[in-house]
Amino acid sequence: MKNKTLRVLSMLLVLVMVLGLCACGAGNPATPAESSAAESSAEAPAEVKLKIGIITTSGIDDGSFNQNCYEGITDFIATHPDCTVTDVKEADLSKVIETVGALVGSYDVMVLPGFNFAAIAEIAQANTDKYFIVVDSTITDLEGNAVSGLPNVYTMTFKEEETGFCAGLAAALTTETGKVAVVNGIAFPSNVNYEVGFMAGVNYANAHFGTSVEYVEIPSYAGEAVVPYNGSTNVGGNYVGDFGDQAKGKEVAEALIAQGVDIIFPAAGSSGNGCFTAIMENGKGYCIGCDTDQYDQGQAGDRNIILTSGLKVMDRNITEQLTAIYDGTFKGGDDLLGASTDSTGFVSQEGRHQLSADALEKMNQAYEDLKAGKIVPPSNFNGYSETDFPGLK
Repeated sequence: MKNKTLRVLSMLLVLVMVLGLCACGAGNPATPAESSAAESSAEAPAEVKLKIGIITTSGIDDGSFNQNCYEGITDFIATHPDCTVTDVKEADLSKVIETVGALVGSYDVMVLPGFNFAAIAEIAQANTDKYFIVVDSTITDLEGNAVSGLPNVYTMTFKEEETGFCAGLAAALTTETGKVAVVNGIAFPSNVNYEVGFMAGVNYANAHFGTSVEYVEIPSYAGEAVVPYNGSTNVGGNYVGDFGDQAKGKEVAEALIAQGVDIIFPAAGSSGNGCFTAIMENGKGYCIGCDTDQYDQGQAGDRNIILTSGLKVMDRNITEQLTAIYDGTFKGGDDLLGASTDSTGFVSQEGRHQLSADALEKMNQAYEDLKAGKIVPPSNFNGYSETDFPGLK
Protein backbone atom coordinates (compact mmCIF):
# COMPACT_ATOMS: atom_id res chain seq x y z
CA MET A 1 0.00 0.00 0.00
CA LYS A 2 2.84 2.32 0.94
CA ASN A 3 4.71 1.62 -2.33
CA LYS A 4 1.55 2.18 -4.35
CA THR A 5 1.00 5.52 -2.66
CA LEU A 6 4.58 6.56 -3.43
CA ARG A 7 4.13 5.60 -7.09
CA VAL A 8 0.97 7.72 -7.34
CA LEU A 9 2.72 10.69 -5.75
CA SER A 10 5.66 10.30 -8.12
CA MET A 11 3.38 10.28 -11.15
CA LEU A 12 1.58 13.39 -9.93
CA LEU A 13 4.91 15.16 -9.41
CA VAL A 14 6.04 14.36 -12.95
CA LEU A 15 2.71 15.61 -14.33
CA VAL A 16 3.02 18.90 -12.45
CA MET A 17 6.56 19.37 -13.79
CA VAL A 18 5.46 18.72 -17.39
CA LEU A 19 2.57 21.14 -17.11
CA GLY A 20 4.87 23.71 -15.58
CA LEU A 21 7.31 23.39 -18.47
CA CYS A 22 4.48 23.78 -20.98
CA ALA A 23 3.26 26.88 -19.22
CA CYS A 24 6.75 28.43 -19.28
CA GLY A 25 7.05 27.74 -23.01
CA ALA A 26 3.65 29.27 -23.73
CA GLY A 27 4.69 32.52 -22.07
CA ASN A 28 7.46 33.25 -24.59
CA PRO A 29 5.98 33.37 -28.11
CA ALA A 30 8.48 33.67 -30.95
CA THR A 31 8.34 37.22 -32.31
CA PRO A 32 10.84 39.32 -34.27
CA ALA A 33 11.09 41.78 -31.39
CA GLU A 34 11.21 42.00 -27.61
CA SER A 35 7.66 41.90 -26.20
CA SER A 36 6.17 42.28 -22.74
CA ALA A 37 2.54 42.31 -21.59
CA ALA A 38 1.24 45.12 -19.41
CA GLU A 39 -0.44 44.48 -16.06
CA SER A 40 -3.80 45.05 -17.71
CA SER A 41 -3.15 42.02 -19.93
CA ALA A 42 -2.20 39.80 -16.96
CA GLU A 43 -5.48 40.56 -15.26
CA ALA A 44 -7.58 40.54 -18.41
CA PRO A 45 -11.19 39.38 -18.31
CA ALA A 46 -12.17 36.21 -20.14
CA GLU A 47 -13.64 38.22 -23.03
CA VAL A 48 -11.35 40.94 -24.42
CA LYS A 49 -12.96 43.58 -26.61
CA LEU A 50 -9.81 45.30 -27.90
CA LYS A 51 -6.27 43.92 -27.97
CA ILE A 52 -3.94 46.88 -28.34
CA GLY A 53 -0.30 46.61 -29.35
CA ILE A 54 2.24 49.43 -29.14
CA ILE A 55 5.59 49.09 -30.91
CA THR A 56 8.45 51.42 -30.00
CA THR A 57 12.12 51.61 -30.94
CA SER A 58 13.45 52.58 -27.50
CA GLY A 59 10.90 51.25 -25.01
CA ILE A 60 7.87 52.63 -23.22
CA ASP A 61 9.90 53.75 -20.19
CA ASP A 62 11.85 56.59 -21.83
CA GLY A 63 10.11 59.14 -19.59
CA SER A 64 9.19 61.14 -22.67
CA PHE A 65 7.74 60.47 -26.14
CA ASN A 66 7.07 56.72 -26.03
CA GLN A 67 5.97 56.77 -22.41
CA ASN A 68 3.44 59.52 -23.07
CA CYS A 69 1.96 57.50 -25.94
CA TYR A 70 1.78 54.41 -23.71
CA GLU A 71 0.06 56.42 -20.97
CA GLY A 72 -2.62 57.36 -23.47
CA ILE A 73 -3.37 53.64 -23.83
CA THR A 74 -3.30 52.89 -20.10
CA ASP A 75 -5.58 55.88 -19.44
CA PHE A 76 -8.06 54.35 -21.88
CA ILE A 77 -7.78 50.88 -20.31
CA ALA A 78 -8.39 52.36 -16.85
CA THR A 79 -11.97 53.06 -17.96
CA HIS A 80 -12.25 50.07 -20.31
CA PRO A 81 -11.05 47.03 -18.32
CA ASP A 82 -12.20 44.67 -21.07
CA CYS A 83 -9.25 45.83 -23.20
CA THR A 84 -5.56 44.90 -23.00
CA VAL A 85 -2.21 46.32 -24.10
CA THR A 86 1.07 44.65 -25.02
CA ASP A 87 4.25 46.63 -25.65
CA VAL A 88 6.83 45.50 -28.18
CA LYS A 89 10.33 46.93 -28.58
CA GLU A 90 12.02 46.80 -31.97
CA ALA A 91 15.34 48.62 -31.68
CA ASP A 92 16.41 47.91 -35.27
CA LEU A 93 14.97 50.81 -37.27
CA SER A 94 15.37 48.85 -40.50
CA LYS A 95 12.97 46.18 -39.22
CA VAL A 96 10.12 48.22 -37.74
CA ILE A 97 7.79 47.84 -40.73
CA GLU A 98 8.57 44.12 -40.93
CA THR A 99 7.70 43.86 -37.24
CA VAL A 100 4.35 45.60 -37.78
CA GLY A 101 3.55 43.13 -40.54
CA ALA A 102 4.55 40.15 -38.41
CA LEU A 103 2.44 41.21 -35.43
CA VAL A 104 -0.60 42.81 -37.05
CA GLY A 105 -2.65 39.62 -36.75
CA SER A 106 -2.21 39.57 -32.98
CA TYR A 107 -3.97 42.87 -32.22
CA ASP A 108 -7.11 44.81 -32.99
CA VAL A 109 -5.35 48.16 -32.73
CA MET A 110 -1.70 49.05 -33.32
CA VAL A 111 -0.28 52.27 -31.86
CA LEU A 112 2.91 53.24 -33.69
CA PRO A 113 4.88 56.17 -32.25
CA GLY A 114 7.50 57.67 -34.53
CA PHE A 115 8.30 58.84 -38.06
CA ASN A 116 9.98 55.48 -38.74
CA PHE A 117 6.54 53.81 -38.81
CA ALA A 118 5.34 55.83 -41.81
CA ALA A 119 5.54 53.10 -44.48
CA ILE A 120 2.62 50.95 -43.27
CA ALA A 121 0.12 51.72 -46.04
CA GLU A 122 0.21 48.28 -47.67
CA ILE A 123 -0.13 46.57 -44.28
CA ALA A 124 -3.15 48.71 -43.40
CA GLN A 125 -4.73 48.12 -46.81
CA ALA A 126 -4.29 44.36 -46.44
CA ASN A 127 -5.78 44.35 -42.91
CA THR A 128 -8.94 46.43 -43.13
CA ASP A 129 -10.31 44.85 -39.95
CA LYS A 130 -7.41 46.29 -37.93
CA TYR A 131 -6.94 49.86 -36.73
CA PHE A 132 -3.71 51.86 -36.83
CA ILE A 133 -2.85 54.99 -34.83
CA VAL A 134 0.38 56.56 -36.09
CA VAL A 135 2.06 59.31 -34.07
CA ASP A 136 4.42 61.89 -35.61
CA SER A 137 3.91 60.97 -39.24
CA THR A 138 1.40 60.58 -42.02
CA ILE A 139 1.72 57.29 -43.90
CA THR A 140 3.28 56.13 -47.15
CA ASP A 141 3.68 52.97 -49.16
CA LEU A 142 6.99 51.11 -49.14
CA GLU A 143 8.23 53.32 -51.98
CA GLY A 144 7.64 56.50 -49.97
CA ASN A 145 4.51 57.65 -51.83
CA ALA A 146 2.00 59.45 -49.61
CA VAL A 147 -1.20 57.56 -48.85
CA SER A 148 -4.25 59.09 -47.17
CA GLY A 149 -7.94 58.45 -46.73
CA LEU A 150 -7.70 54.91 -45.36
CA PRO A 151 -10.72 54.39 -43.07
CA ASN A 152 -8.74 52.27 -40.57
CA VAL A 153 -5.77 54.63 -40.15
CA TYR A 154 -5.55 57.78 -38.02
CA THR A 155 -2.36 59.82 -37.97
CA MET A 156 -1.50 62.63 -35.63
CA THR A 157 1.31 65.03 -36.34
CA PHE A 158 2.12 68.02 -34.18
CA LYS A 159 3.38 71.55 -34.48
CA GLU A 160 6.50 70.73 -32.48
CA GLU A 161 7.89 74.08 -33.56
CA GLU A 162 5.40 75.70 -31.17
CA THR A 163 6.66 73.57 -28.28
CA GLY A 164 10.26 74.28 -29.31
CA PHE A 165 9.43 77.98 -29.49
CA CYS A 166 8.16 77.93 -25.89
CA ALA A 167 11.30 76.07 -24.78
CA GLY A 168 13.51 78.61 -26.55
CA LEU A 169 11.69 81.47 -24.84
CA ALA A 170 12.07 79.82 -21.44
CA ALA A 171 15.78 79.26 -22.02
CA ALA A 172 16.45 82.78 -23.28
CA LEU A 173 14.54 84.38 -20.40
CA THR A 174 16.40 82.32 -17.77
CA THR A 175 19.99 81.69 -18.90
CA GLU A 176 22.79 83.23 -16.86
CA THR A 177 25.60 82.49 -19.34
CA GLY A 178 23.72 83.72 -22.41
CA LYS A 179 24.23 80.34 -24.14
CA VAL A 180 21.53 77.71 -24.66
CA ALA A 181 21.11 74.62 -26.85
CA VAL A 182 18.90 71.83 -28.15
CA VAL A 183 20.00 68.18 -28.13
CA ASN A 184 18.07 66.01 -30.59
CA GLY A 185 17.77 62.31 -31.36
CA ILE A 186 17.53 61.80 -35.14
CA ALA A 187 16.74 64.53 -37.68
CA PHE A 188 13.21 63.37 -38.41
CA PRO A 189 10.82 66.24 -39.32
CA SER A 190 9.44 66.34 -35.76
CA ASN A 191 12.92 66.82 -34.31
CA VAL A 192 13.89 69.44 -36.87
CA ASN A 193 10.70 71.27 -35.86
CA TYR A 194 11.81 71.22 -32.22
CA GLU A 195 15.24 72.52 -33.18
CA VAL A 196 14.21 75.42 -35.42
CA GLY A 197 11.27 76.28 -33.16
CA PHE A 198 13.68 76.57 -30.22
CA MET A 199 15.98 78.82 -32.24
CA ALA A 200 13.00 80.96 -33.22
CA GLY A 201 12.00 81.28 -29.55
CA VAL A 202 15.48 82.53 -28.65
CA ASN A 203 15.41 85.01 -31.54
CA TYR A 204 11.95 86.20 -30.49
CA ALA A 205 13.13 86.85 -26.93
CA ASN A 206 16.14 88.75 -28.27
CA ALA A 207 13.88 90.86 -30.51
CA HIS A 208 11.02 91.51 -28.09
CA PHE A 209 12.25 91.07 -24.53
CA GLY A 210 15.70 92.63 -24.58
CA THR A 211 17.74 89.44 -24.17
CA SER A 212 21.00 88.76 -25.98
CA VAL A 213 21.24 85.00 -26.10
CA GLU A 214 23.12 82.61 -28.39
CA TYR A 215 22.01 79.10 -29.26
CA VAL A 216 25.05 76.87 -29.53
CA GLU A 217 25.60 74.24 -32.25
CA ILE A 218 28.60 71.93 -32.40
CA PRO A 219 29.44 71.08 -36.04
CA SER A 220 30.60 67.54 -35.24
CA TYR A 221 27.08 66.73 -33.98
CA ALA A 222 25.21 68.36 -36.88
CA GLY A 223 22.10 66.52 -38.05
CA GLU A 224 21.30 65.26 -41.53
CA ALA A 225 17.59 65.70 -42.12
CA VAL A 226 15.52 62.77 -43.39
CA VAL A 227 13.33 65.35 -45.16
CA PRO A 228 15.11 68.54 -46.36
CA TYR A 229 14.47 71.68 -44.33
CA ASN A 230 14.23 74.74 -46.60
CA GLY A 231 15.98 72.80 -49.33
CA SER A 232 18.88 71.47 -47.25
CA THR A 233 19.51 68.22 -45.42
CA ASN A 234 22.21 69.81 -43.23
CA VAL A 235 20.23 71.17 -40.31
CA GLY A 236 23.10 71.79 -37.90
CA GLY A 237 22.04 71.49 -34.28
CA ASN A 238 23.28 68.83 -31.88
CA TYR A 239 22.12 65.32 -32.77
CA VAL A 240 22.80 62.12 -30.84
CA GLY A 241 21.84 59.96 -33.83
CA ASP A 242 19.71 57.70 -31.64
CA PHE A 243 16.73 57.92 -29.29
CA GLY A 244 18.02 55.27 -26.89
CA ASP A 245 21.68 56.13 -26.30
CA GLN A 246 21.95 57.83 -22.91
CA ALA A 247 25.76 57.69 -22.92
CA LYS A 248 25.94 59.59 -26.21
CA GLY A 249 23.28 62.04 -24.98
CA LYS A 250 25.46 62.76 -21.96
CA GLU A 251 28.52 63.17 -24.18
CA VAL A 252 26.79 65.78 -26.36
CA ALA A 253 25.49 67.65 -23.31
CA GLU A 254 28.93 67.70 -21.69
CA ALA A 255 30.43 69.14 -24.88
CA LEU A 256 27.82 71.92 -24.81
CA ILE A 257 28.40 72.63 -21.11
CA ALA A 258 32.12 72.94 -21.88
CA GLN A 259 31.20 75.73 -24.32
CA GLY A 260 29.29 77.64 -21.66
CA VAL A 261 25.75 76.37 -22.24
CA ASP A 262 23.69 76.39 -19.05
CA ILE A 263 20.25 75.43 -20.38
CA ILE A 264 19.63 72.42 -22.64
CA PHE A 265 16.41 71.30 -24.29
CA PRO A 266 16.78 67.55 -24.96
CA ALA A 267 14.32 66.36 -27.62
CA ALA A 268 15.90 62.94 -27.83
CA GLY A 269 13.74 60.32 -26.12
CA SER A 270 15.69 58.31 -23.57
CA SER A 271 18.95 59.71 -25.00
CA GLY A 272 17.81 62.94 -23.36
CA ASN A 273 18.17 61.31 -19.96
CA GLY A 274 21.91 61.47 -20.54
CA CYS A 275 21.57 65.25 -20.79
CA PHE A 276 19.80 65.24 -17.44
CA THR A 277 22.72 63.35 -15.93
CA ALA A 278 25.24 65.81 -17.38
CA ILE A 279 23.43 68.82 -15.92
CA MET A 280 23.02 67.07 -12.57
CA GLU A 281 26.73 66.30 -12.41
CA ASN A 282 27.59 69.83 -13.51
CA GLY A 283 25.95 71.14 -10.35
CA LYS A 284 24.30 74.09 -12.08
CA GLY A 285 22.14 74.87 -15.07
CA TYR A 286 18.83 73.43 -16.24
CA CYS A 287 17.24 71.08 -18.72
CA ILE A 288 13.83 71.68 -20.26
CA GLY A 289 11.67 68.56 -20.37
CA CYS A 290 10.26 67.37 -23.67
CA ASP A 291 6.91 65.95 -24.79
CA THR A 292 5.58 65.47 -21.26
CA ASP A 293 6.03 66.97 -17.78
CA GLN A 294 9.44 65.63 -16.70
CA TYR A 295 9.74 67.57 -13.45
CA ASP A 296 9.82 64.43 -11.32
CA GLN A 297 12.80 63.12 -13.30
CA GLY A 298 14.80 66.23 -12.50
CA GLN A 299 15.34 65.84 -8.77
CA ALA A 300 19.06 65.93 -7.95
CA GLY A 301 19.69 66.06 -4.22
CA ASP A 302 18.33 69.33 -2.88
CA ARG A 303 17.66 70.85 -6.29
CA ASN A 304 15.62 70.09 -9.40
CA ILE A 305 17.20 70.56 -12.82
CA ILE A 306 13.95 70.87 -14.81
CA LEU A 307 13.21 74.52 -15.62
CA THR A 308 9.89 73.69 -17.30
CA SER A 309 8.75 71.11 -19.85
CA GLY A 310 7.74 71.57 -23.46
CA LEU A 311 4.53 69.65 -24.10
CA LYS A 312 3.24 67.60 -27.00
CA VAL A 313 -0.04 66.12 -25.83
CA MET A 314 -0.13 62.64 -27.34
CA ASP A 315 -1.71 60.73 -24.44
CA ARG A 316 -5.05 62.55 -24.52
CA ASN A 317 -5.33 62.33 -28.29
CA ILE A 318 -4.51 58.60 -28.29
CA THR A 319 -7.11 58.00 -25.57
CA GLU A 320 -9.71 59.83 -27.67
CA GLN A 321 -9.01 57.68 -30.75
CA LEU A 322 -9.12 54.43 -28.79
CA THR A 323 -12.43 55.49 -27.28
CA ALA A 324 -13.80 56.17 -30.77
CA ILE A 325 -12.70 52.70 -31.93
CA TYR A 326 -14.34 51.10 -28.88
CA ASP A 327 -17.56 53.06 -29.39
CA GLY A 328 -17.71 52.43 -33.12
CA THR A 329 -17.35 56.13 -34.03
CA PHE A 330 -13.75 56.01 -35.30
CA LYS A 331 -12.95 57.92 -38.48
CA GLY A 332 -9.62 57.60 -40.22
CA GLY A 333 -7.79 60.77 -41.15
CA ASP A 334 -4.76 62.97 -40.66
CA ASP A 335 -4.68 65.65 -37.95
CA LEU A 336 -2.05 68.35 -37.46
CA LEU A 337 -2.36 69.36 -33.80
CA GLY A 338 -1.03 72.44 -32.06
CA ALA A 339 -1.67 75.20 -29.55
CA SER A 340 -5.12 75.88 -30.98
CA THR A 341 -6.27 72.50 -29.61
CA ASP A 342 -4.08 72.70 -26.48
CA SER A 343 -1.88 69.96 -27.94
CA THR A 344 1.41 71.88 -27.73
CA GLY A 345 2.76 74.27 -25.10
CA PHE A 346 4.71 74.25 -21.85
CA VAL A 347 4.24 73.45 -18.16
CA SER A 348 3.10 76.46 -16.17
CA GLN A 349 1.46 74.68 -13.24
CA GLU A 350 2.70 75.95 -9.89
CA GLY A 351 5.21 73.61 -8.33
CA ARG A 352 6.04 71.94 -11.66
CA HIS A 353 8.39 74.61 -13.09
CA GLN A 354 11.05 77.07 -11.97
CA LEU A 355 10.37 79.99 -14.28
CA SER A 356 10.52 83.47 -12.81
CA ALA A 357 7.25 85.42 -12.57
CA ASP A 358 8.51 87.76 -15.29
CA ALA A 359 9.45 84.90 -17.62
CA LEU A 360 6.12 83.17 -17.03
CA GLU A 361 4.18 86.35 -17.83
CA LYS A 362 6.07 86.88 -21.09
CA MET A 363 5.70 83.25 -22.11
CA ASN A 364 1.96 83.25 -21.42
CA GLN A 365 1.63 86.37 -23.56
CA ALA A 366 3.55 84.77 -26.43
CA TYR A 367 1.58 81.52 -26.09
CA GLU A 368 -1.69 83.38 -26.59
CA ASP A 369 -0.22 84.87 -29.77
CA LEU A 370 0.73 81.35 -30.89
CA LYS A 371 -2.85 80.17 -30.37
CA ALA A 372 -4.18 83.17 -32.27
CA GLY A 373 -1.79 82.62 -35.18
CA LYS A 374 0.02 85.94 -34.66
CA ILE A 375 3.29 84.04 -34.14
CA VAL A 376 4.03 81.24 -36.61
CA PRO A 377 7.40 79.61 -35.85
CA PRO A 378 9.30 77.92 -38.68
CA SER A 379 8.75 74.22 -39.27
CA ASN A 380 9.99 71.53 -41.59
CA PHE A 381 7.22 72.32 -44.06
CA ASN A 382 5.94 75.90 -43.76
CA GLY A 383 8.77 77.68 -45.59
CA TYR A 384 9.75 80.03 -42.75
CA SER A 385 13.14 80.10 -41.06
CA GLU A 386 14.30 80.75 -37.52
CA THR A 387 15.30 84.28 -38.52
CA ASP A 388 12.24 85.08 -40.65
CA PHE A 389 8.77 84.08 -39.46
CA PRO A 390 5.46 85.84 -38.74
CA GLY A 391 5.57 87.60 -35.37
CA LEU A 392 9.34 87.98 -35.13
CA LYS A 393 9.38 91.61 -36.27
